[in-house]
Amino acid sequence: MTSTIIKNVCLLDGTGAEPYNAEVEIQNKRIKKISRDGAKISAKSGGEVIDGGGATLMPGMVEAHAHPSFTNFARFEEPGQIPPEEHVLLSLKFAQLLMDHGFTSLFCAASCKPRTDLVVRDFINSGDFEGPRMSAASPEFTVTGGMGDVSMNHLYQENFGTVCNGPDEFLKAVRQSCREGVDVIKINPSGDFACPQAKANFTMMTEEEIKASCFAAHSFGKRVAVHARNAESVKLSLKYGAEIIYHATLIDEEAKDMLEARKDEIFVAPTIGVTYAACYEAAEFGISAEDAIAGGFKLELETACENMKDLHKRGVRVLPGGDYGLIWNPNGKNARDIDLFVKLLGMSPMEAIISATQYGGQIMGMGDELGIVKEGYLADLLLVDGDPLKDVTILQNQDSFLMIMKDGQFRKRPDSVEKISVKAA
Repeated sequence: MTSTIIKNVCLLDGTGAEPYNAEVEIQNKRIKKISRDGAKISAKSGGEVIDGGGATLMPGMVEAHAHPSFTNFARFEEPGQIPPEEHVLLSLKFAQLLMDHGFTSLFCAASCKPRTDLVVRDFINSGDFEGPRMSAASPEFTVTGGMGDVSMNHLYQENFGTVCNGPDEFLKAVRQSCREGVDVIKINPSGDFACPQAKANFTMMTEEEIKASCFAAHSFGKRVAVHARNAESVKLSLKYGAEIIYHATLIDEEAKDMLEARKDEIFVAPTIGVTYAACYEAAEFGISAEDAIAGGFKLELETACENMKDLHKRGVRVLPGGDYGLIWNPNGKNARDIDLFVKLLGMSPMEAIISATQYGGQIMGMGDELGIVKEGYLADLLLVDGDPLKDVTILQNQDSFLMIMKDGQFRKRPDSVEKISVKAA
């Protein structure tokens, strides 16, 4: 049995402990041994020894609101125009792109087509393709006129939303997705400021529709993720047991109290990235600063930041994941959310990194073996050229990753910096 030893690294283990000099031994998929402060691990015959050169070794990051099937489109109608065969290949491409940017796991927040996420997940799990581990999502189940409905009376169009009306239609749609093998069900109880007819402060699904969706998902042992921006939609989602609350940007004190009461069971991902991009980076794509104000994005961003600061103080797990996959907020920029958590939410760099690693393992349902660097845990590791605690923006630079490893296997070897030596048998 061969092993890989990574020596001469500064270990940022994801627990919140201060980094320390370490050597780490990996055997098969897992971390076998960690030594610290100069203690050496004996290299085994035939194993590999990697000299980290003093770089930072940290857990692989987890994207908590991943959209690999969102192909950096400019209009919501575009995903429906991509044939399913091409869409699967594009989704694999973007999943691999995210892994190359340090995200070894993706918690998917909606699939553009019913089986796209799960097909990519299955082919990666089978070893036919390299890629991140994935929690595969259903499409976004919405209502007529709600977030994700792009049809018109005179023109049928599709996108990432599947339209249902009434509890029976939601029951059927959720059950079909569970039958096909998704890991998480996505529903859209609220609107969004990107939808003129269904704004973020509107509650679009009825209580009975939310209840039916959660009942069906939980009957199959699946978790429910909700697009819930306003307070009412968050409260209704919590009432019926939704576990992943996306956005929660416009919540009130009652909703914050309810989230705090279930802080050990739920996760909140505010998707700060997409709103920030709409406010400050989308002018060349037709969303001016004036549009961002008139459309409600600027106010929502400011409100979201204050609400997330409060939730964080209350001990609610707030995770990065910024709805990347739009032309003004493209896949690959995802680590920017970590910087936004520091700049806008007041988190320390350590807290922001924990939210993308330790909490990421937990949202994947693998908190006892993923998200921190610990003996016995899965070897999902990044070797970073620099200290992200001093500058979290280095995590946005693909070239900063000297090594990317998932399950003890290299996605990126540090060959180019000549830091590998192989012990002969």
